[in-house]
Amino acid sequence: MKVWIKSFDVEMQVKQSGIELEVRSPDGKAQVGDCYATMTGLVWCKGKTTKAKGVKLKWEDLATLCTSVKALEAAIKAAKETKE
Repeated sequence: MKVWIKSFDVEMQVKQSGIELEVRSPDGKAQVGDCYATMTGLVWCKGKTTKAKGVKLKWEDLATLCTSVKALEAAIKAAKETKE
């Protein structure tokens, strides 16, 4: 994957507007989505989804998911099996 910082509205601490990362396919042609890192957590926006309609993840929940490799693998497997 290729990841770009689209906007860098940060001083020392991540503020409410946060940091926007653009995620593209390895060849750089297709936009996979955008990830926003804010003071409250992460927002994942698949494709051209707007930030308001993105999937939100609190920092506490991210810490729980990343507690162990086994927990993270189980969460990823469950997400891949779920269809919207």
